[in-house]
Amino acid sequence: MKQQHIVVLTGAGVSAESGLKTFRDSDGLWNGYDVYEVASPAGWQKNPALVLDFYNARRRDVAAASPNAAHTGLAELEKHFKVTIITQNIDDLHERGGSSRVMHLHGQIFEMRTVADHDSIFEIRGDIVPGDKGPDGTQLRPNIVWFGEEVPMINEAIAVLDDCDFFVVVGTSLQVYPAASLLQYVPRGIKKFIIDRQIPSLPRDPDLVIIEQPATSGVALLKKMLLGI
Repeated sequence: MKQQHIVVLTGAGVSAESGLKTFRDSDGLWNGYDVYEVASPAGWQKNPALVLDFYNARRRDVAAASPNAAHTGLAELEKHFKVTIITQNIDDLHERGGSSRVMHLHGQIFEMRTVADHDSIFEIRGDIVPGDKGPDGTQLRPNIVWFGEEVPMINEAIAVLDDCDFFVVVGTSLQVYPAASLLQYVPRGIKKFIIDRQIPSLPRDPDLVIIEQPATSGVALLKKMLLGI
């Protein structure tokens, strides 16, 4: 018998309980920064050293963080379902939490590439500094999708939804596009669950279940609903 397939879209709220701040919170990661100075091609052109410093600090933050019960809870669903995680997060906490199928829409903090080649990707655990160059002789940068850049994985993410029995959204404001548009591609009649501390305003939908809780307790409740316990 074919396993039912749960597709999960996660945002910064999943990792917030691991101590990784969200940039939309009043005390968030981007507070004190103009987002376009540290996360846009224009910011990179203006001051690449600032951008590299910013992401070097984020890399250290992620390395020091640990998966929380939301990460491990989603991974535990793999005992009963096929689970695909589509995440807006650049950390690796889903993988460390045990999830085996993770798609990173916005890149990964432990990866870098050169400015000239989007496809030559290298692992990075330390810092990237000005003058660090790849095999093609151009400057290395974080393999992160910045504001104003295309999201190369979005079409692959949309395709995953064709084979979806449940769609779950955890810890995202549904304000960042194109990730937020994935909700529109969920097949008609599929049960959808939205888990967040503050649920955004959404159209009425009989197939939509609202769980207005933090990610950790919300995922625990989701598991009970899905497993009937």
